[in-house]
Amino acid sequence: MRKAARSALVSLCFLGAFSLRAEGFLEVEAGAAFTGYNDLRIPADSGSKISLADDTRPDPAFAFRVRGGYSFADRHSILVLVAPLTVRGSGTLDRDLSFQGKVFPAGTKLESSYRFDSYRLTYRYTFVKSESLALAAGLSAKLRSADIALMSEGAYAHRDDLGLVPLVSAMAEWEFARGTSLLVDAEALASPFGRAEDLLVALQRRLSDTATLRLGYRLLEGGSDGGGGVYTFALFNYATAGIRVRF
Repeated sequence: MRKAARSALVSLCFLGAFSLRAEGFLEVEAGAAFTGYNDLRIPADSGSKISLADDTRPDPAFAFRVRGGYSFADRHSILVLVAPLTVRGSGTLDRDLSFQGKVFPAGTKLESSYRFDSYRLTYRYTFVKSESLALAAGLSAKLRSADIALMSEGAYAHRDDLGLVPLVSAMAEWEFARGTSLLVDAEALASPFGRAEDLLVALQRRLSDTATLRLGYRLLEGGSDGGGGVYTFALFNYATAGIRVRF
């Protein structure tokens, strides 16, 4: 009986210590996404090369993302990200274009829709942790849901894609002045079939013990070099603002 009681007490102490060293957090980020380039050829072997930055000029897109997470045992973190993105554009063609087997003749007024939604599950380990510096690295599983559509008064064609991609994840946070820090947060991977990069550089200001505001620049780039019959590469530049709340 005493042995069981001692075991229960040790377990409660362990759980209590674990709870004190664990915390959850929620990040919300919003801003504008600007197209740097967005080139595609679908099918990769027979479609026309199309630029959704030049053939249809895109408007700046409202972009937001939400990331929640849980840090435990002082150095381990699990993160879940939801990051939708839809960019629309319009223009008048100066040549015939073939996309997904449909031909859009020169002179056609064309509209485009480019959707690239990202969902990620990430594990990170903080291998450097001091009062002014934190460095972490890990792995992410990224589920992408993409759809590219071209439409005119007389025709419509689209191509969608759903795929799972592994990424290497890393973070560096340096508090160079009291309450003010620089954050670099990145996930990326390259292979013979394509690449993906998501990089944030932001200036942060701690508002309270639980809330931190940030302003920064985000780069999202990547694509597929003919894999699955699709050639598509795009780059987007973001101006972003966000807040992180710990609880």
